[in-house]
Amino acid sequence: MASSDREVLKMEQGGHGAPSGYHVPNSEEEDTGGCTTCCGYLLIFFSWILMFLTFPFCLCAAIKIVQEYERAVIFRMGRLAPGGAKGPGLFFILPCLDEIKVVDQRTISFDVPPQEVLSKDSVTVTVDAVVYFRVFNPVMSVINVQNYQASTRLLAATTLRNILGTKTLAEMLSHRDSVSAEMQESLDTGTDPWGVKVERVEIKDVRLPLQLQRAMAAEAEASREARAKVIAAEGEQNASRALKEAADIISESPSALQLRYLQTLNTISAEKNSTIIFPLPIDMLSGFAGGKGSKM
Repeated sequence: MASSDREVLKMEQGGHGAPSGYHVPNSEEEDTGGCTTCCGYLLIFFSWILMFLTFPFCLCAAIKIVQEYERAVIFRMGRLAPGGAKGPGLFFILPCLDEIKVVDQRTISFDVPPQEVLSKDSVTVTVDAVVYFRVFNPVMSVINVQNYQASTRLLAATTLRNILGTKTLAEMLSHRDSVSAEMQESLDTGTDPWGVKVERVEIKDVRLPLQLQRAMAAEAEASREARAKVIAAEGEQNASRALKEAADIISESPSALQLRYLQTLNTISAEKNSTIIFPLPIDMLSGFAGGKGSKM
């Protein structure tokens, strides 16, 4: 990123700087190309004369306006004009010699087409994402790449497949934020020579095969049933302990058993049913039970 900034600074200051990968003529080469330079100055001179002769009609072709969110890259006789990108606002060009390329610097978003990815644990999934990017250097976006938008789209699809191919299915489903951040960093590094800044990457959906969905659903259902059985068994165990403690307390006090007997009768009589109850004293029942025990 630092080297790119230095290159842009050179362009803006002298107009002779160029991004890495492009040839910058030195003083010796400029001396050998003196004839070309003279021809260029001659063409510029004739262009000014033409503008003077056709004034004010030439203003329609010489005055250009770009919006606040746009920048204009000017090529004069095929070479980058000094001063770098122009705008926003009004600026002048030389008719017949200058060609302008207008670059939009607003954030652009696009959907990455669904990609079939083989995960690290050999599971085939279909993943799609959305990418947000913007142009931070109009000169590099015009000089270094033919179509920065199409190139960014293709690189995003390739990066999505490459990064998700190193992740397991569990990581794709549970660590989407880290996967998105890793993809954003990789994309930003790849698009930096194009003057493009990737601001955000979000994974929209991870679609699994139908058979795998059924298998995962069956596994989750079996796991829930196993946990439910364990919880029910623990509840019965706790209930049996409580009943045992209650029975020990009631057996120590006959009056407590009588009160419990009356409470049960009250509960049964409160309901509207056809049950007929014949209450008997507890002493009679206990005596009857004691008589049977003596006979035996």
